[in-house]
Amino acid sequence: MASSGATPARGPVTVHRIKVTLAGSRPPIWRRLEVPSAITLRALHDVMQAAFGWEDYHMWVFESPKGRYGVADPELRIADAAAVRLDQLAPAPSGRLVYTYDFGDDWEHAIVVEAVGPAEPGVAYPRCLTGRRACPPEDCGGIWGYDYLLEILADPTHEEHQERLEWLGLDSADQFDPAAFDLTRTNAALSPLASVLVKNRPPRELPCAAPGRSMAGPGLRADTLGQR
Repeated sequence: MASSGATPARGPVTVHRIKVTLAGSRPPIWRRLEVPSAITLRALHDVMQAAFGWEDYHMWVFESPKGRYGVADPELRIADAAAVRLDQLAPAPSGRLVYTYDFGDDWEHAIVVEAVGPAEPGVAYPRCLTGRRACPPEDCGGIWGYDYLLEILADPTHEEHQERLEWLGLDSADQFDPAAFDLTRTNAALSPLASVLVKNRPPRELPCAAPGRSMAGPGLRADTLGQR
């Protein structure tokens, strides 16, 4: 079973419900996720990539009031994302982080903690609860480049229309729907990263009565149980 990326933590096992919105997107592109509270930021990076549909081609970083975390780089003042957990930087609702993917296109994702609660028995985390709209294509120029790309795709007479279709590997603009969001596909992408945090409790078995003794209890005969 795949690891959820959560580091061992004492006390009850909890999950963070987070809403992640691609900054500057209009209409908003977002995902609502549940992740282990003790997930490392390195593992959360993998969750972000899978939930949005990025292809993990580029550099990335998480930013918080406590510092910057990603692939450790002293010159860029980036600490090791594998050494810090989500619940250390944003332990309670309203906590915030920014995840930036691709330092060229500069895709900023605003992360807001909506709730923190106990993990459900038998449920694998991380998981996506809902979301809106498709992930932009890689290397399309950031949010402004994406808006321009959508304008070109919507206008068959645009001089760059055919060129952009070929760049995207599409036969027609109808094959890319910016409004599309598939929850089942998103959770399938998250599945290799997910694991059950709290196992289901086995059903409680009633003790067997000793030979010649009744389970009816004192003062109540077994043959009268169905009569009361």
